Amino acid sequence: MIIGITKEAQANEQRVAMVPKNAAVLIAKGCQVLVESDAGVKAGYTNEDYRTVGAEIVDCRQTLLTRAEVITQVNVSRTQTADEANEFRANQWVIGLMDPLGEPEQAGFLAKQNITSLAMELIPRISRAQSMDALSSMATIAGYKAVLMAASICPRIYPMLMTAAGTLNPARIFIMGAGVAGLQAAATAKRLGGIVEAYDVRPAARDQIISVGAKAIELALDTGAAEGQGGYAKAQGEEFLSRQRELMSEVLAEQDVVITTAAIPGAKSPVLITADMVSRMKRGAVIIDLASERGGNCELTKHGQTIEAHGVTIVGPDNIAGSIPHHASQLYVKNIENLLLQLMTDSGEMVLDFEDEIVQGTLVSHQGTVYHPRLRSLLGLPELINEQEQMTEVA
Repeated sequence: MIIGITKEAQANEQRVAMVPKNAAVLIAKGCQVLVESDAGVKAGYTNEDYRTVGAEIVDCRQTLLTRAEVITQVNVSRTQTADEANEFRANQWVIGLMDPLGEPEQAGFLAKQNITSLAMELIPRISRAQSMDALSSMATIAGYKAVLMAASICPRIYPMLMTAAGTLNPARIFIMGAGVAGLQAAATAKRLGGIVEAYDVRPAARDQIISVGAKAIELALDTGAAEGQGGYAKAQGEEFLSRQRELMSEVLAEQDVVITTAAIPGAKSPVLITADMVSRMKRGAVIIDLASERGGNCELTKHGQTIEAHGVTIVGPDNIAGSIPHHASQLYVKNIENLLLQLMTDSGEMVLDFEDEIVQGTLVSHQGTVYHPRLRSLLGLPELINEQEQMTEVA
């Protein structure tokens, strides 16, 4: 099996889809690994680092894409510009982050190209697939970095300091959403000495918040149906959100830093902080909106920008995980490696077991067909009778 790793095309992307350590594992399994020249430089990996473990450095991108049977990338969807649309070849395997629920049209394109593609965002949240969960890996990085970003902007320090010149009170940090990113943010802020509180609409999150040293904020709301499939928060109605905002205003008014992480897969981020709520916050307070890519949890957030409103600094980070490319790449590539080994036979061939829950959950396109049922629904396509049915709509 020949595995190809391309240089990422997105302008602000510094991660790489294969690091030398994981390339060595695949080479030991009998795979040949091709790496586009300087693909790993921004993440701290030189061409020589790859050569040392037995990978081949390829100067010409098109040559690599022609030779490789499997392509792994960080961002698959964001590399498919009009000029690059035909880079992949028929019967090739493509694995990476595709934003499939946000950009379902990408699935149709890959199917038309007769490409077998798997989206890392769709890894099912089951015990057997935890080691492949790229969303959790990147959320861990994002939660950590969000706390540091806020610290660099906030006019207050996090820990309490007792000095000869007086005592400095600790900053108050509030985390909205206690998923992987939120819990990592809470743990990081706690280690830095802040007073940390967190809130999540899911009742089960309370114990998780307490486990990382934060105080769980509870609001007088009925949250019995707040958790959806896979442990994600379920989208709530406007009446619920309105009441939640009303109760949350008093909590936000006390905070120095607010980090929001509430995202619904494939949907617009819920607005948890309105402009009016921002106006009631402390001057100098900071909001880091990790949900900004889907519209943001704060009504005033502008994705990819840092703005100030009512004396509050609001940051909508773009590709925050990619800002720590060395370790983000390590985590992401381990997820990729584990998926590849799951799909690979002892002889090094890639095989799809359609009875496997991991294949059912991650497979986007195969043999000219958009395979994933949710993507078919988003594209207005009929349900497949079986996994081998060919979809004439995209042929």
